[in-house]
Amino acid sequence: MQVKFTRRFILAGLGAWAAGATHADPLATSLRPRLRQTGARQVSQPESMLSQAGTSGDVAWSVADVKTGLRLEAVNGGLALPPASVAKTLTALYALESLGSEHRFKTRIYAAGAVRNGILTGDLILAGGGDPTLDTDALAALAAQLKAAGLHEVRGDFLVYDGALPFVRSIDAGQPDHVGYSPAVSGIALNYNRVHFEWKRAASGWAISMDARTERYRPEVQMARMRVVDRKTPVYTYANNGGADSWTVASQALGNGGARWLPVRRPADYAGDVFRTLARSNGIVLKPAKVTGRLPGGAVAIAERASPRLVAIVQGMLKHSNNLTAEMVGMSASAARRGGPPTSLRASAAQMSRWAARRFDMKQVSLVDHSGLGDASRVTADDLVTALIEARRQGALRPLLKAIPIRDANGRVLRNAPIKVDAKTGTLNFVSGLGGFMTAADGTELAFAIFAADRSARARISRAEREVPPGARAWNGRARAFQQKLIARWGTVYGS
Repeated sequence: MQVKFTRRFILAGLGAWAAGATHADPLATSLRPRLRQTGARQVSQPESMLSQAGTSGDVAWSVADVKTGLRLEAVNGGLALPPASVAKTLTALYALESLGSEHRFKTRIYAAGAVRNGILTGDLILAGGGDPTLDTDALAALAAQLKAAGLHEVRGDFLVYDGALPFVRSIDAGQPDHVGYSPAVSGIALNYNRVHFEWKRAASGWAISMDARTERYRPEVQMARMRVVDRKTPVYTYANNGGADSWTVASQALGNGGARWLPVRRPADYAGDVFRTLARSNGIVLKPAKVTGRLPGGAVAIAERASPRLVAIVQGMLKHSNNLTAEMVGMSASAARRGGPPTSLRASAAQMSRWAARRFDMKQVSLVDHSGLGDASRVTADDLVTALIEARRQGALRPLLKAIPIRDANGRVLRNAPIKVDAKTGTLNFVSGLGGFMTAADGTELAFAIFAADRSARARISRAEREVPPGARAWNGRARAFQQKLIARWGTVYGS
């Protein structure tokens, strides 16, 4: 264990010792120091807190004063651990600096050929521009633009361009095939590259559907297929069969009905499939989609959809921790810096790591993706705090982070808590992180990072168990409770 003590920390500790401090849990009913009849302050010291963390594996944290940059406390602060989704804080800063907060991703329809009397003699191209927010409603609006422009017939091919970003079959290949948080990535995405699977008990077996639903539309898809098989396990199987995502589901796992979003492994085919349906509803019949990685020369844009501003996309990413959004904005940032798409997701993550090392003087940052889903990524608590302080001084990041509720020892949210926390959580099985900012009752603003990981326990999980492995939920719960105790301690020691 590495414990660093600053002068401020030592003075605070001596003051607590002189008052007769005891190592009691500070997060009982109040986040401020409470005086007993003896006048004792109840402030746990970091070394005792570490021994009482209740989690196996490694725990590390670091905290600093934002205004002065003074490092107040660090325990294992130089230990590189998986950041999980806390990595998205770096992705947000990387994307905003590389693309600009006002950047909007463009999805366009191109015509490769002349349009005369509403007839396109050449090809029609649906071209992705790296927009992670594209959904069925947006595709419907693009189809309506074509109708409004007078297009009613396409005699050439229907192409879907996905070459703005490299194709990745799954963000983390170690995840089970059916988990929606690890879909494929490419230059075009639809509905976060998820397809909606629904089943209902019927007179004979089950009625099933696979669609690209939103609140307004529910187009069925052909490129993702589901077959119910009489078995108990595995619940799902996946195969790339004849250009389609072919799924099977165990009949004994279905019950009377339900639904879930499944990942899409062929994003361009998915977008093309859905757009064909929407175009047909506008009187435009298209041939089956063909995927292309290149835009034909001379093609003219005849319809366009712009995404929300990047700053809004990033804020949504940090709030909802969407992995696909992180990968698409991260790779788009790399593309902007290098003047073309990165060669791979891992290469883009390495580029972002080098940027973070230069930009924030991070010593041990090594990322394998932009979302934190890959457990081979490494960041130290000290390094992240350094980046957070610099970002805060520039007025960036904290306004985009989600408010984290303060809880008491029983896990209940404390209303009107004197400590305010805005941070990014990170959770993998046997990995937990929290990084961001807190403001104590006296107005002191701190930047902090907390990482915990039992890498041995995680390594023992089979691929089939990755969704809900035994013991992971309890471990992560203890890690989150410990984060709350640390925040309470900092509010007492450094914000009094």
